[in-house]
Amino acid sequence: MFGIYTKITAISEKRKELLDILLEAAKTMEAVQNCKLYIVNESTTEPDAVWVTEIWDSKQSHEASLNNVSSKDLISKALPFIARPPEQIILSPIGGKGI
Repeated sequence: MFGIYTKITAISEKRKELLDILLEAAKTMEAVQNCKLYIVNESTTEPDAVWVTEIWDSKQSHEASLNNVSSKDLISKALPFIARPPEQIILSPIGGKGI
């Protein structure tokens, strides 16, 4: 399996707009079998930060998802609300509740 924690910092006072787009992305992931988990989180300590938690069956499945039209459209839609490049932590999930 392949996992990612991604921290995305919104432009000041634009977190709501960014969250809406990420929640739209989460909705599209419901139909993607290779995506095991896609959770959008608000930071409780940073007013402009959003965290996305993802678990995929493989790194290749995640990479392929970034190339579909829907993902590209949502990424383009989100870019104007993002203050700086996202920070990522790559993981290898091995088990537990939820996967």
